This record gives sequence, structure tokens and C-alpha cells, in this order.
Amino acid sequence: MAARKVFAGARLRALRSQHKLTQSELAARLDISASYVNQLESNQRPLTASVMLALADGFNLDLSELMTDASDRLVADLREALADPVFGEAVPNLQELKTVATNAPDMARAMLQLYESYRKTNERLAGVDAALTRDPQSSMQTAYEEVRDFFHYADNYIDPLDRAAEALATELGEFGPDRLRRLVTYCAEMHNIRVTLTPPLQGDTIIQFDRANRDLLVNSRLDPSTQFFQIAVTLAGLEQATLLGQLLDGASFKTAEARDIARMGLANYFAGALQMPYGAFLGAAEAHRYDIEELGHLFGASLEQVAHRLSTMQRPRERGVPFFFARVDAAGTITKRHSATALQFARFGGACPLWNVHRAFEGRGEIIRQLAETPDGNRYLCLAWSSEKRSGGYHGTTRRYAYALGCEVSHAGRTVYGADVDLTHAAFDPIGISCRICERRTCPQRSVPPLAAAISVPADRRSIVPYEIG
Repeated sequence: MAARKVFAGARLRALRSQHKLTQSELAARLDISASYVNQLESNQRPLTASVMLALADGFNLDLSELMTDASDRLVADLREALADPVFGEAVPNLQELKTVATNAPDMARAMLQLYESYRKTNERLAGVDAALTRDPQSSMQTAYEEVRDFFHYADNYIDPLDRAAEALATELGEFGPDRLRRLVTYCAEMHNIRVTLTPPLQGDTIIQFDRANRDLLVNSRLDPSTQFFQIAVTLAGLEQATLLGQLLDGASFKTAEARDIARMGLANYFAGALQMPYGAFLGAAEAHRYDIEELGHLFGASLEQVAHRLSTMQRPRERGVPFFFARVDAAGTITKRHSATALQFARFGGACPLWNVHRAFEGRGEIIRQLAETPDGNRYLCLAWSSEKRSGGYHGTTRRYAYALGCEVSHAGRTVYGADVDLTHAAFDPIGISCRICERRTCPQRSVPPLAAAISVPADRRSIVPYEIG
């Protein structure tokens, strides 16, 4: 099989801008001509092995990052947005989308932001949610989406924050039942913070920090893993305030709401990285073949925390198995999502009903497996389970979620979940991203026809789906 050509014009332009270099200066550092740099930045020529090595050596880059086609995620997002009927037949073909995502990724992201703004305006005008325009919090969803995309396009890995958490984890010492106690002691000795476990706080509050008196109150009904995580979130805001500010400034969020949400997201990231520091966690994951239950016991973490952390293991030169991770509520809405694989989640609708994450709600928390194939031919090992989160007593609320964690079958053999499965001859379940961009013609669970295909309605015959595609 011929090696795939690597076009990296946008990345080269960004690299040159980051280091404030002209094309001639970059050419000199790579020992090539300025005209060759111009052709590379214009994607007229692919990167050669010698140029990639020169870039890796001269700018401390990871070769795998240069060889990874980061435009795939943008193409998937563009295809989903362009499936909206508003675009009619004026939809670029796949090759045109790849060209835009490769040559002008910022333009592609701007188009996605414009579409999201259009979609929300259209919802208001159509009265889909009449209260939206009267709700002072109506801008919050847009802010959440902006932050979601920040992590999405950062590959859910924030290197300086991850390394800062790893350094503190080393200071806290080895893992064990008393690690929570050591974190509490650290807060007292280093920040003069008194951590107190208390009965349930007012309303749904699970943690409350009194800055004036340096008192941190933590709901005693939380399990130890959540107590550790929430204390670490507060610690991140105190100990990493400068770094958090730098990361937020670099992201250039459009609104104060988005910046505040991102600050909390980064603090959560720090907490997860402190609970499961990169090097130790990756080593344990490889040793235990990515058994999430074993990893949960080792690091005192919940399955959700372990799965989310696995999806962040994308440190250059120290990458783990690339996983996708998602959390789905009972209505089928994806409330958390990240993919280090080619699989991209629906941004503007519900998830495919054939995906095993929906069946997880029928179980009692046990992990179920699925071998699935998407319309592009990629095959995945998908794990799913559910959990309940209760607040208060009999009159308290119960939140139910289902979780999905998976990887491409090429990596499944590295996991305990793929050990007893014949991945070469097994039957793979056909799944998609969302109905309106799914190309499958015979899916019995289809809710709407795909935009890119014509449909016909037989007059004298009725099938499960009341129309035929193509």
C-alpha cells in the first residue's frame, strides 16, 4: 500500500507565525529553498521524510503529530452542518471539504460558528423554545459550545496543565487509601485551607469555599474519588491561577461566560490529571490492558473519571490507545464528548440509536461490548455502561447517564476487552453519526432521510421506514 501523502500547509503557517519567522528564515532553518516553503504552505507539495525530520529536530515537534491528518475532525463537523436542508443542493463534495479543512482550517471553524449562530437564531424565530429570548441565561449554551470546541480542537490534552498536575501528584506521593488525607494535609500546609466534611449542603451544592476564612466544606455523602476530585478543582484555582489565566488568554474566548466556563473546565482537567497523573496512569493502563475497573481501583477513581482520562492520553511521544469517550443522558443528548479517533460525534442532534450506549440504560452498570462499523468503513470496539447519581434522600433527585468508551479495532488487541474477540471475522453492527448525514439505505432505525440522497415513497408498498432512499 502506498504511503499516505502528508499536507501540512496550515500547520507550517501557524508554526512560522508562532516563531515569528519569514518564509526565507524558515527555509534556512530547514535547509530548503524559500520557494519550496511557499509550495509546502500552499499544500502544492506534501511533506517529505527529510523535511518532517528537520521540523521535528528544529522545533521539537512530534512526528506523529505531523503525520496525523487533523482535518478529519473538521471535515466531519462540516459535513454534519452542511447536511442542514437550508443549504439545499449547494453542498460541496467531500474532496472540496477536505481542501477547505486542510488549506483554511480557521475559515472552516468560522463557518461552523456561523452555522451555530444561524441555527440558534432560527430556533428563536421558529418558536422552538419561546422562552429562550426571555431567558437571561440563553447565551450560556453558546458559551458552552465555544468551550466544548476549545477542548475538542485541542485534542482534549492541555500539556502545561497536565504536567503541573503530574508534578504535584509526585509531591503527594504514592497512591493508596490515604491519598485523600494527604491532599487535605497539603491544602492546610501550603494554602492554609481547612477542609471539612459536612452533611449535605444547601440545595445541590456539593462543595463550598469560604475564601475569607479559608474554609472548604465538602459534602460528606460524596464518594472518596469525588471528594478528591472536587478538592483538587478548588486547589487548581489557587495554585495554578497564573497558568489558567495564560491558557484562557490564549484561547481568546468571545464572552466572559465562555471564559468562566473554560476556567472551570481547565480546573476539572487539572483535578483529573492530579488524580490520575499521566506517566503513572499510562504505565498502569498498559500493564492492565486498559481495564477501566482495575484502573479505577488503583487510582481511587470512578469509571467515568477513568474513561475521560483515557481519552486525554495524547501527550506527544507518550500516547496511549486513542479512545473516544462520551456521556449520554436519558434523552439521548451527548453531554460530554471527545474523540481521539476518526469517529466524530453529532454536534447538532442525537446519537445513532444503533450505538450500544443506548442499550446501557437497560443494564445495572455492567460493561457491554459492541463491534461497530461506521459508513466510512472504520471499525470500532465500543464499550458502554450506565450509572445513577443520587442527591439527598428519598425526595432527592436521581440522574442517570450512560457512558461510551471505544477505540479503532486496530488497537483493540491492546485492551482486555478485545482479547477474546475475533476482530477479523466478527460481524460488525452498522452505526452512523446522525441520520441526516448517514448514508445507509436500509437502516430500520432511521428517523429522517439523508439530505444527500433522493427519496421516493412507494404507493402500494410500506416498509418499516416509509420511504426508499436513492
